[in-house]
Amino acid sequence: MNYRGESMAPDKNFALVTGASSGIGLAMSRELARLGYPLLLVSNEEEKIAETAKETEKTFNVRAIPLYMDLSQKDSAQKLFDYCQNNNIKTEILINNAGIFFFRDVTDTTPERIDTVINLHIYTPTLLCRLFAEQMIRENRKGHILNISSIAAWMMMPGLTFYNATKSYLRCFSRAMRIETHKHNINITTVCPGAVATGLYGLVPRYMKLGIRLRIILSPDRLAHKALNKMFAKKAEYIPGGPLNRFFIFLVMSLPEWLIRRIKKKIDAHFK
Repeated sequence: MNYRGESMAPDKNFALVTGASSGIGLAMSRELARLGYPLLLVSNEEEKIAETAKETEKTFNVRAIPLYMDLSQKDSAQKLFDYCQNNNIKTEILINNAGIFFFRDVTDTTPERIDTVINLHIYTPTLLCRLFAEQMIRENRKGHILNISSIAAWMMMPGLTFYNATKSYLRCFSRAMRIETHKHNINITTVCPGAVATGLYGLVPRYMKLGIRLRIILSPDRLAHKALNKMFAKKAEYIPGGPLNRFFIFLVMSLPEWLIRRIKKKIDAHFK
């Protein structure tokens, strides 16, 4: 697997990946390890992240540090940055991947759950971008940040209100900050995937396999390889699935409100 503009030199600084114990984060970690990057792997799944780090070191012969941390806490970004500072972990790549997905009306969502999704999708990645970009400018004079948004960022779909809105924020924030950091040789790439074969959506395995076979759902490994390729090529944005997903975005945005209400009613009836 070759990546444009990226060598296999052994003296790389760290790649930091959030949500690294499963799904896209795990696939990103393995791809970066394959390239020879030492890793700081962050997750709120303590046992899984420890096992992931151990397996990564054994398979790819790179250093992999597991860090158990709940990134939905308001002070987690500062704690993560301080951990790197205190342990002399110089970060060259930051992958903001940690996320949460649920289908629920706003009025049925607890304030605590609202705090969780806003902190995880907005506050923590925003502050991580600010802290690590400033460090990259000061110490490395180069670096990459990859933020995982979603094609949902263009969609105003009921039941997914918090997911749509927070992913839309992350996309807009990333695109604007990219322009600010360009003069410092800090690249920011936004990835906006559609359906990916992870446990995020709660699909049963047979539907997951069918979706992959029909190429409606992308495997995490394939997404990770393509997304990192775009990042190293310093692309602004990557929408997996190309024209098909772009058409899907246009189609959903074109739906009249009366039809969306009807679809929502059927979905609600199904889950009662």
